[in-house]
Amino acid sequence: MSLSTLIKSIQDIMRKDVGVDGDAQRISQICWLLFLKIFDDKEMEWELTISDYKSPLPEALRWSNWAKDDEGITGEELINFVNNQLFPALKELATSANSSPRARVIGSVFADAYNYMKSGTLLRQVINVIEEDVDFNSSTDRHLFNDIYEKILADLQSAGNAGEYYTPRAVTQFIVDMIDPQLGESILDPACGTGGFLTCAIDHLKKQETTVEDRNRLIENIHGVEKKPLPHMLAVTNMMLHDIDVPVRIRHDNTLARPFRDYGAKDRVDIIITNPPFGGMEEDGIEKNFLASHRTRETADLFMALIMHLLKKDTGRAAVVLPDGFLFGEGVKSTLKQELLKDFNLHTIVRLPKGVFAPYTSINTNILFFEKGGPTEDIWFFEHPYPEGYKSYSRSKPLTIDEFDLEKAWWGGAERKNRQVTEHAWKVSAEEIIERNYNLDCKNPHQEHVELGDPDVLMAEYEDISRRLLEAQNALKNELMAALTATREGQA
Repeated sequence: MSLSTLIKSIQDIMRKDVGVDGDAQRISQICWLLFLKIFDDKEMEWELTISDYKSPLPEALRWSNWAKDDEGITGEELINFVNNQLFPALKELATSANSSPRARVIGSVFADAYNYMKSGTLLRQVINVIEEDVDFNSSTDRHLFNDIYEKILADLQSAGNAGEYYTPRAVTQFIVDMIDPQLGESILDPACGTGGFLTCAIDHLKKQETTVEDRNRLIENIHGVEKKPLPHMLAVTNMMLHDIDVPVRIRHDNTLARPFRDYGAKDRVDIIITNPPFGGMEEDGIEKNFLASHRTRETADLFMALIMHLLKKDTGRAAVVLPDGFLFGEGVKSTLKQELLKDFNLHTIVRLPKGVFAPYTSINTNILFFEKGGPTEDIWFFEHPYPEGYKSYSRSKPLTIDEFDLEKAWWGGAERKNRQVTEHAWKVSAEEIIERNYNLDCKNPHQEHVELGDPDVLMAEYEDISRRLLEAQNALKNELMAALTATREGQA
């Protein structure tokens, strides 16, 4: 079965179920089923490759014992089993003191998961489609699983507010290419969503592997945190699809809920790559975890403060996606930017055009690249242009990784040497930024910008034009009436 046919079959079945309401619930339902299917196929592999392997699941709860038989339990019996046996037991694994690392991963995935389907007959049909058409231990089908996952992410991007969890693949790939992580370096995404940055980093690091020890170093140094259940489930599944069999370092938690003072040297990392949620507000009290100078309820600002705190002193470097509002914002934003220029080398800001995150948001976004150890002397700006003929991006015409060849050719390698001013690139000194009261919203001096003028002047001009137009209309009306009257008098 083709990918499109497989996904459509599952979606068509779920649409008949009265319990599944909308894209986000349908995606969540598909994801927990796929997770259990993938885990079961993985267990078949582990039983062959790991001596004395013991499943963290009771035999009755393993996918192969309740889902694999296409003529197995169905209807009310299946719904009762899933709701009253399977889910309670899986949720308990997250808090059980005797849980193994694999058990804790399962427990974290199901801690806030939910079975939305009401019809056991329809649920059985969905299970049968998944079971019959995909085998994760087949190299061909493993590739299909990745395609299914990408299709789910694409659907997630357009599922209303759920799109906030998804960063376009081209952006994650470009950032990882420029940050260039190396084996042995610790990598963190403190708001990892579905795990896009981390999986790109894993793919990048796999190319450097030569030994089993290299693989272990890779696994040990990938860290992610996501507070919402659906993207966390997707992130854990994503790790398993990328051969991180026991992704215990992908935590289901709120990074911002930990007091700032509790983060010590052992928590600092070499690399942070992330797209923190922006435009949102944290719950009351979260800001008290931070320094007085950083206290705000705005999520992106709190993440920025934490990112700056968690980078290692000598090797720390980061790439963070932030909206235009951070560049020109004041208050806590100004404080953060002041510290950024003082204690870090904010060497590059890539300005992305509107539509990169469409349809979730049309807000202009930027990628800030910086390293621990300052102060900043100069900041290079690069304005990413639309492809020829484009006025915006859309789901059918998304940003592609090939477009970033322009930035890569200009970048100047790992040392960022010999950068040149171009129609897309320009340099601004830190002194000028300070004079601008830390306003980083620097426009491209090589592009023509239309000066719209003062609003009060424009309004006065508009009112004058409207008045003169009305006078002309009245004069024309009077002339026509006079001509009509003269014609009538002549006929009389």
